[in-house]
Amino acid sequence: MYTALTFVAFLAFVAIYSWYKLRKEKLDSQDGYFLGGRSLTGVVIAGSMLLTNISTEHLIGMNGSSYKNGFIIIAWEVTSALALVAAAIYFVPKYLKMGLTTIPQYLENRFDGTTRTLVAFFLMISFVVTLLPIVLYTGAINLESIFNVSEVLEVSKKDGLQITVVAIGVLGSIYAIFGGLKAVAISDTVNGIGLLIGGLAIPLIALVSIGDGNPLDGLVKVYNHSPEKFNVIGAEDSVMPFSVLFTGLIINQLYFWSMNQTIIQRALGAKNLVEAQKGLLFTGVLKILVPIIIILPGVIGFYYFGDSLYASQDMIYPELIKKLLPVGLVGVFAAIVMGAVLSTFNSVLNSAATIFSIDIYKRHFGKNSSDKKLVTIGKLTSTVLAIFAILVAPMVANVPDGLYQLLQQLNGIFFIPIASIMLAGFFLKNISALGAKAALFVGLTFYILTTFVFKIDIHFVHVWGIEFILNLIVMFSVSYFYPVAKKMYQKELPFVEMVEWKYTKLMATLLCVTTIVIYVLLGRN
Repeated sequence: MYTALTFVAFLAFVAIYSWYKLRKEKLDSQDGYFLGGRSLTGVVIAGSMLLTNISTEHLIGMNGSSYKNGFIIIAWEVTSALALVAAAIYFVPKYLKMGLTTIPQYLENRFDGTTRTLVAFFLMISFVVTLLPIVLYTGAINLESIFNVSEVLEVSKKDGLQITVVAIGVLGSIYAIFGGLKAVAISDTVNGIGLLIGGLAIPLIALVSIGDGNPLDGLVKVYNHSPEKFNVIGAEDSVMPFSVLFTGLIINQLYFWSMNQTIIQRALGAKNLVEAQKGLLFTGVLKILVPIIIILPGVIGFYYFGDSLYASQDMIYPELIKKLLPVGLVGVFAAIVMGAVLSTFNSVLNSAATIFSIDIYKRHFGKNSSDKKLVTIGKLTSTVLAIFAILVAPMVANVPDGLYQLLQQLNGIFFIPIASIMLAGFFLKNISALGAKAALFVGLTFYILTTFVFKIDIHFVHVWGIEFILNLIVMFSVSYFYPVAKKMYQKELPFVEMVEWKYTKLMATLLCVTTIVIYVLLGRN
């Protein structure tokens, strides 16, 4: 009972605080609803980016993977810092100069309207089919485990998970539908602080217990128990070979942190370039630190449980919480986990609503729509997508390689083709609109065939790299025979001040050096 009370109390605090901060905001305008009124600060951007990215697919999925595979999966996190540096120095300044609300808008400026619509459509599918259901299901696993929902309600575990999925989906939808981006960003910041404190508490409590009061002694014991788990250099037959850092992974990271609407929308809502760059680089610092929360606990779980949970690796983090936390804190931590779930869920809903309203509805059905009409369409879109995600979520159960691995494999269907044409648009001026569209479809077909149909014996991240090269060849070939018909121009309509943050280059250098040092220090095992 006490666990449930603390859980509800924390959720209520976040909701009341978000309402208080938003009570005077104008949320019926396009910029107000979709971009937070272009008023977001660096701290809010960083908090929202982290919470949009880190959800239970990380807390559960990555800790489950590190329990089984060790620190080699750290590549997903620390290489993000390099992509955030690129976003801060190159990509986001260009987006802000163009006054973008969505990334597909850039593609119309560079290529044509059809390319914009196709990418918007692909993004909508990727949100609904991949991210939203997995976020909901992993959140349900955690909360079902902590509160034993199925036992309390006297239903089967399957039904208990379904009920929890519905509860999370409804609650997450409320933020996105009624508050827009600013409600999402404010609640993310509060939940982000909670996640950092609560997330760090789990490994700290464990190491203090293992080390008889001294966390460093505890870390040494965990290391000596299985030193191979701390190695960051993955073998070629592992779930994360080291070589993927130099093939498809960097393309994926560049897309995710520099071109992904769900993430970059926070920077597009910055009050000026200084705050956008602060937010991106602060997020880079957090991504360097976050493995302590989403990877180390899994390795500690191996110390406690051995390989007894290898068959159900995604249960390791909930089991660790129940083992380590006193009853009074379990509810608070469950609320923090719920916050992480809600954050990613409502962020994706908000981005999907933004893309549908601006890139699909306004362009094809309501060119002269008022801001109020677009906001209404955005709310309806969020509602429909939330219902669909709730229905699809249970279908992702029983994934053999873990939920996080599944998420990354599914993301590759759309991320790499879109990244290919985005990068070509920025750096290759002779690529035509037809070349871009051809690459979209060839890349998508190639990846589905090689990953889900023929099951070739190549790591899927290497397949991303191969697909990227294939996409470039297709774009060059098609553009040779069907060259650029007219020079496309990139409109510059900056709505915010474009002065660069004075510490941008220093922070960028420190992040790059730190990433290299991590691999040097932890690559010796």
